[in-house]
Amino acid sequence: MVNKSKKPYVDNGWPKVADGEHAVTELAAARSGNLSPFGEDTEFPLPVDDLPYVHPHTVINR
Repeated sequence: MVNKSKKPYVDNGWPKVADGEHAVTELAAARSGNLSPFGEDTEFPLPVDDLPYVHPHTVINR
């Protein structure tokens, strides 16, 4: 007998868009290949002053 109580998988990662609109994929993009997760306006490499990175520093208790 089949267990009917199990819910089907739903991908929560798919973006929600307004009715009649489509989430942008490489099928609807201006160029072929993967799209940048940072947007079309970001150019790399970024200047050092714009990076949000802080190098970790461990203080050893002795």
